[in-house]
Amino acid sequence: MKKINETIKKYRLIQRGDKILVGVSGGPDSLALLLQLFNLKIPLGLSLHIAHVDHGLRKDSREDALFVEAWAKKLNIPISTIKFNPQLQEKKGSLEEIYRQARLDFFIQTARKIKANKIALGHNLDDQAETVFMRLLRGTGLSGLSGISVKRKIQGVIFIRPFLETRRKEIEYFLKQEGVEPRIDSTNKEDIFFRNKIRNKLMPLLKKEYNQNIVEVLANLAESISYDYEYLDRAAKKAIKGSGLRLNLLKLLRLHPAILRLKIRQSIAYIQGDMRRINFQHIKELEDLLVNRPTGSIVDLPKGVAVQKTRNTLKFYKR
Repeated sequence: MKKINETIKKYRLIQRGDKILVGVSGGPDSLALLLQLFNLKIPLGLSLHIAHVDHGLRKDSREDALFVEAWAKKLNIPISTIKFNPQLQEKKGSLEEIYRQARLDFFIQTARKIKANKIALGHNLDDQAETVFMRLLRGTGLSGLSGISVKRKIQGVIFIRPFLETRRKEIEYFLKQEGVEPRIDSTNKEDIFFRNKIRNKLMPLLKKEYNQNIVEVLANLAESISYDYEYLDRAAKKAIKGSGLRLNLLKLLRLHPAILRLKIRQSIAYIQGDMRRINFQHIKELEDLLVNRPTGSIVDLPKGVAVQKTRNTLKFYKR
C-alpha cells in the first residue's frame, strides 16, 4: 500500500533504528499494520515487539490471543500479552472508556519495560471519521473535532498511526491480495457500543442519503481543525507563561475567549494529566468563577481537581 508510506514520510512517523511496540488485536487493521512494519524492519533497521490485549468480553477471545501469538512466532517477533480482569466490567462509567484506558496503560507500561520509543496502532481513515462524528454527537470543541492524532506523545511515549490516511477497504484488499485471513470480532456487528452504532447504522445512512464521500469529508474536517487547534494551543501557551497552576486574573480577563478557554484547559490538563471527564459546562463554570464570583470561591472538577479564585489569581490544585 502506497498510502502508508506516504503518511509515514509526511509526518515523519518512523526513523531508522526505532524500537516499535505494535498493538495487534488480530483484526484486519492491526494485522495489516504488523505486516507492513515487518516489511520495513530490515530496510529501516527497526526493532518490533507485539502487544496483545485479551479483553475477555467474548468467549472466543482466547483464540484471538493464540492467533496473534502464532503470527509472532511466524515472524520471529517477541510478544507481550495481557488478559483483563473481569472486575473491570463492574467499574462505574462507560465500559468502552474503561477498557480504552486500561489498554492504553498496558501499552505504555510495556513500551517502557522493553524500552520502545514508539507505539504503533492500526486506526484508519474510517475510524477517524467515526470518531469525529461520535464526538460531535456527544458534544465537543475544536480539540475533539480534531479527531485521532496521527502522531502524539502520551506520558513520554510517542503513539503513531500509519494507517490514519488509509481507507478500511484498502486494508482489507491488501490482506486479501496477501492471502491473509484476519480474526473478525463478531461484536463489531453488534450495536453494543456507541461507535458500533455509528459505524453500522449512521455512517451507511449518511453515505447513501446525503454524501457518498462522508468518510473523506469528516476526515478532512478533522485534519483542518487539528491544524487550527494546534496554532491556537500554541498561542494560549504563549499568552501567559509559567506552570499554569496560578493564572493572573487581570491577564486572563484581557484574553480573547477562545484563548482564555484553551488556557484554562491547559491548566486542567497540566494538573490532571488529560482533559477526560471535563465538559463544556465545567469550562463555563470556571469562566463564571473568573468574572462573577467573589474572592475565595472554589469550583470542584472531576478527578479531585479544584480551582480557587484568590485576590490576584486562579489557582489550580489537587484536593
